[in-house]
Amino acid sequence: MRFGIALAAAILGFAGAPASTAPVVARAQAGPVSDRVIGALSHRLCPLLDAIGTDPGGVAQLKAKPGVAAMLATRAERRAACADDLGCIAEALVWTPSETSVLATAVPEGVSSADDGSAAQARREIEGINTVLRTYGLGQVPRYPQIDGAGPIDPMEVRARLQAADWLSRTPRARSVQALDTSMDFALALLDVSDRTDAIGFDPLMAGLNAAPAKRARSLDWTRWRYSAMIVTGVGPETPDAALSPLGKYHIRLAAERYARGDIAVIIVTGGRAHPRATRFTEAKQMRSALIDRYGVPADAIVVEPYARHTTTNLRNATRLLVALGAPFDKVAVIVCNPGQSETIASAAFAQRNVAELGYAPGQIGRRVSPTELEFRPSPLSLRVDPRDPLDP
Repeated sequence: MRFGIALAAAILGFAGAPASTAPVVARAQAGPVSDRVIGALSHRLCPLLDAIGTDPGGVAQLKAKPGVAAMLATRAERRAACADDLGCIAEALVWTPSETSVLATAVPEGVSSADDGSAAQARREIEGINTVLRTYGLGQVPRYPQIDGAGPIDPMEVRARLQAADWLSRTPRARSVQALDTSMDFALALLDVSDRTDAIGFDPLMAGLNAAPAKRARSLDWTRWRYSAMIVTGVGPETPDAALSPLGKYHIRLAAERYARGDIAVIIVTGGRAHPRATRFTEAKQMRSALIDRYGVPADAIVVEPYARHTTTNLRNATRLLVALGAPFDKVAVIVCNPGQSETIASAAFAQRNVAELGYAPGQIGRRVSPTELEFRPSPLSLRVDPRDPLDP
């Protein structure tokens, strides 16, 4: 903006100046530009590496650590050997276990607030980068192919996305770790060009749709309520033009009926822009609208969790929102959903799935009050930051 004003002033000055007066030339300082989308994705999905990039001396300090410069040189040589082979480039950017270990060991403590330390957080972020590279760059089939990943796309589109990601990762971006390694920007660019920027779609999460319930929560006496929250899980439609699935509408009726009993402090509706893959609808947002428009539930009683892509992350993310609202961990919540999903959540197989996918259980499943209601005690482990949050590739 300042450059534009300076240029306009120069033009106006020249127009009224004597013919012999030389024109004023505005000078602009060249430098990397900030990309708000990639920058926000970087901050959300790779907070530790993002913090290093935003520290003017962070990259230089990390490169100076033992073994780091040699490891990075090996990676750069591997990338250079690919020339213009885009598949080779994506493969070359994948971090090996030994490379990951070198970088994680070199990261200074205090860069991350993770409860298990900066090295563990660095490993998680690199794992997240590798997952994106393999899923969106190399076509690896994800765990849930009907929901996650790029899906079947034209080979020319695959090439275009890879080419754009390569060029973007090597085009300077302000406050990035590109000077250290281009893999993170390559991975973030792959998400961007694949229209998978879901992770930043509702930032800041406790503003916007959640501003009113967040304000109400600050005045709540949680001891007055039997349940801290009702967690209403998502169940996505099968067609991309459907805002809510048939079972989703059933979930909303159940939630409205249960809330009317008056013993639940807040409703958390949870579900992202996940199913089917091409949907333009965020399920939690649609559930909120239905509760308000169809059943007259007060807007300040409904909290939107718009990022979960699976039932495991429904519960993990809902737990994090309970913390954001100030709900006590010793207060039980209730999960409301259809009988089939309720039975699944209560099963031993679901408990094992949580450990396999999240690394821990987001809470303890309690008694099954009815075929559509399950008690749930949140776990503090759900607060752990994972680079795949809130987007599971």
